[in-house]
Amino acid sequence: MTFRDGGASYGEGGREGGREGGREGGREGGREGGGRGGKRRGGGRRRRVCRFCADKSLRIDYKDPYSLRYFITDRGRIVPRRISGTCAKHQRRVTLALKRARNIALMPFTVSGR
Repeated sequence: MTFRDGGASYGEGGREGGREGGREGGREGGREGGGRGGKRRGGGRRRRVCRFCADKSLRIDYKDPYSLRYFITDRGRIVPRRISGTCAKHQRRVTLALKRARNIALMPFTVSGR
């Protein structure tokens, strides 16, 4: 094992090129448009409209657990905005209402055990 004449140094394992690992060309080879960052194709779903913005008569009330059940999963977790379709303002209010309803035992924190 010599360090001066350009041979394999300690820890390289006999590979030329050090970190590359024997790959030719680095990252640019092999992919044309696939993978992340490319344009999406075809059947994207339409963006949902916030039900509270669309219908101003709907109220977010922590005392009404039946209207809040839509925003909770079967495991008791709060449904995120991208799934429920609510806007950020109303999602914050729904989350606050759910937490208040949980604190006064109108909504479950978790699902009862199996």
